[in-house]
Amino acid sequence: MATLENPVLIATIGAAQGLRGEVRVKSYTDDPTALGDYGHLHAQDGRVFEILDIREAKNVVIVRFRGINDRNAAETLNGLELFIDRANLPDDELDDDEFFFADLEGLEAVDATGKSYGHVTAIFDFGAGDLLELKGAGRRPVLIPFSEAAVLEIDLEAGRMLVDPVAAGLVEEPASPLPKANRKKPGSDAP
Repeated sequence: MATLENPVLIATIGAAQGLRGEVRVKSYTDDPTALGDYGHLHAQDGRVFEILDIREAKNVVIVRFRGINDRNAAETLNGLELFIDRANLPDDELDDDEFFFADLEGLEAVDATGKSYGHVTAIFDFGAGDLLELKGAGRRPVLIPFSEAAVLEIDLEAGRMLVDPVAAGLVEEPASPLPKANRKKPGSDAP
């Protein structure tokens, strides 16, 4: 994808829809029908796609691209990922606590002491909230919740994010011993 300086995945083409070259597209934009507002869409193989028509369907949008005029041509696009350049995303519409996933990738996760837990390599949403994947040198990838409790601060310019390693599940909270009066003896019902 030599034409884009900083590519951001914005959509994935699915199955063909009908006989006129339309395709079902999974849009990753807040408003799926705004997919065409970002200009031309680019595939990793260098192809460029211009949206001629777009309409909403149940969980996807139905799109007709310039030059894709029949079902056979549409079927060849199934699974193709479409990108735009990061510069085409509107920064001024974001709240202070909102971020584009593309901006989070590559950030180093550190705790208050400066200990590194790796870099963000992917963002997932399996239905229960966003998860950040962290990979560090010589470590297995781990997933942490992208929540206010786990991610305390994000500094895009420094390329770092401050995490609470306990809330993020990166370390276990040290066990605090119970006071002697609250301990139970094994096999006893009384404290």
